[in-house]
Amino acid sequence: MVNDNKKAQEYALEHSDKIDYSKNIVSIILAAGHGKRLKTESQKVLHKVWGIPSIKRISESAKQGLTCKNQIIVVGHKAIEVIDTIGKTKNTVFVYQNEQKGTGHAVKTALDAIGNKFKGSVFIFPGDMCLMDSDTIRRFAKCFESLNSDMMLATGIYAGPPELNYYGRILSKNHRIIDLIEHKDILKLTNSQKKEELLQNNEFNSGMYAFKVNKLIKHINEIGTNNVKKEIYLTDVVKIYNELGLSVDGFKIENQNLIIAFNNKTVLKYMESVLRKKYYEQLKNIITIQDEEKFFIHEQVIKDIIKQDEEYGPLDISVGEDVYISGGVKLNKGVAIGRHTVLDGNITLGENSWIDKNVNISTYPNQTLKIGENSRILQGDIIKGNTVIGKNVRIESSVNITGSDEFPVRISDNCLIKGTSYIFGSIIEKDNWIEHSVLIKQRVCRTIRKDSSIQKVKYILPLPQGIDSLNSLEKN
Repeated sequence: MVNDNKKAQEYALEHSDKIDYSKNIVSIILAAGHGKRLKTESQKVLHKVWGIPSIKRISESAKQGLTCKNQIIVVGHKAIEVIDTIGKTKNTVFVYQNEQKGTGHAVKTALDAIGNKFKGSVFIFPGDMCLMDSDTIRRFAKCFESLNSDMMLATGIYAGPPELNYYGRILSKNHRIIDLIEHKDILKLTNSQKKEELLQNNEFNSGMYAFKVNKLIKHINEIGTNNVKKEIYLTDVVKIYNELGLSVDGFKIENQNLIIAFNNKTVLKYMESVLRKKYYEQLKNIITIQDEEKFFIHEQVIKDIIKQDEEYGPLDISVGEDVYISGGVKLNKGVAIGRHTVLDGNITLGENSWIDKNVNISTYPNQTLKIGENSRILQGDIIKGNTVIGKNVRIESSVNITGSDEFPVRISDNCLIKGTSYIFGSIIEKDNWIEHSVLIKQRVCRTIRKDSSIQKVKYILPLPQGIDSLNSLEKN
């Protein structure tokens, strides 16, 4: 375990950049926890919501909202995987938390990396609060600055039944926060009346904070461990600040979906549905989506569609039920995609191309795949890798096409490929007809017959290999 910790610490140091001290803002992302209630081996903040890991979502929202790249990410459990997900990034520092002793301990670990040069403000975000958007963070920071607060935290009003509210409760007076009590500590109270009053209190702590860094550094070591879990809670700073006469302000967030943090699969599924609804609303009057409950279109593709609509007018794009469209896919006017189809990779669909149901088209990250305008890919086809399909091509059902880096597939205009055919690393010249053939690293020439028709290619099979390894089970 010691060696693992040392390796993670060294890895964090290797992948860290420097804080820009000319800026007066640093965001801190807490991403060290296990997430045991998710009941999975995956690290909590690496769970994807609408195709993007939670840690990447909140990291980017914080940078955009604060208009500052300075960021410290506290890692712990499966630290190397978290670091690799973010990658080495300008003005981003990774710090390793050996033991997860609470949010206060995590923040102390992050503050150690800031140094005495920094005199500005720090903004703290949980790594699993990934629906938080940059606009809300921008308003939060502006409010913190305008009130000249020593500390500010974002709060929400819990709309569900009190027995399902596991958040820490906010106690406030005259718009100032005077105390914050964690849910587990409320349950341990012996005074039943006070316990019930706190449980019925529906204002809760979101886990998003802002601090003047000099005062936080000065007082964070005063946090004790007088709680059920014997951990160092950052929330205890509220009481310390109030006793010292420092200001603690709240920032109420109306949209409760923004401050959801997930601890189980049910919440993760709900967060996914929130984004699905959001993106359907953005797209429903631009393209046709057959089932608003069953589709996935990557955020970047959605942005591209909206931009295309603004620049070029009606798109006439149709997306069937349960279609998956990853980042890197580019759609054009008149594209139709049938149900249960997967487009995964750097794929460009030409204008008026038509993809039938149950088709799988994919690439590795370094590859590109293009399908020309007016081409049709019929149901059940699998097309992979470094492949270019020209204009007016028809790929009928049960065709498998694979292009590699060394041997790409190139299918020129006006070709027809049908039957149970397999094509690997081949070049097919225009106007060809391929049927019931296996073509491996072949060039198919455009051959004109005496009657001026194009020679059809049928029933081409490669010579068998390894036939000497086969022995019949029939009795002689």
